[in-house]
Amino acid sequence: MIVALKGNIEKKEPTRLWLEVGGVTYEIFISIHTSAALGEKEARLLITHLIREEAWSLYGFAEEAEKRVFDTLIKINGVGPKAALAILSTYTPPTFAQIIQAQDVKALQRVPGIGPKSAGRIMVELAGFSLSLQEGSKASTPPVFEESRLALESLGFKSELIAKALQNIQATTTQEIIKEALKKLQTLR
Repeated sequence: MIVALKGNIEKKEPTRLWLEVGGVTYEIFISIHTSAALGEKEARLLITHLIREEAWSLYGFAEEAEKRVFDTLIKINGVGPKAALAILSTYTPPTFAQIIQAQDVKALQRVPGIGPKSAGRIMVELAGFSLSLQEGSKASTPPVFEESRLALESLGFKSELIAKALQNIQATTTQEIIKEALKKLQTLR
């Protein structure tokens, strides 16, 4: 079983990556958050290797927490790897854990491809779920700020500018934080 891969990035899309390792190029499905966290030339990804009748697929993660959430989700009846990646592209692992603990079905239904039935099943199956792995994620950073940082990175802003823009923002939702940060970024550029 493949556990991790490290190599050169040949091609990167928001949810797919072609990674050349030792002369072999692998197609790896990734979340938008993992895509934003990767550099342009090299990458090391934790891998979940799924073998199904119709295909062998590799799913890659920049963080252990994201891999753990994915592995947990695909064990739920009716939740496949595409739905699990959609959840991880919409929410960071800490935010997802908070949604589950708060039993916020509506937040889960905001994920493309997750309807009321799937959201309810996920809530029931993951009751009591907690994200005990904190390595690889910034435990002191609130999830809404982490989501905002990732969104701003995906828009092409540099990490240093994003860090400056996010300082002293009092907003509490991701949308408000991004709006305020974009205003600050206009003056910082």
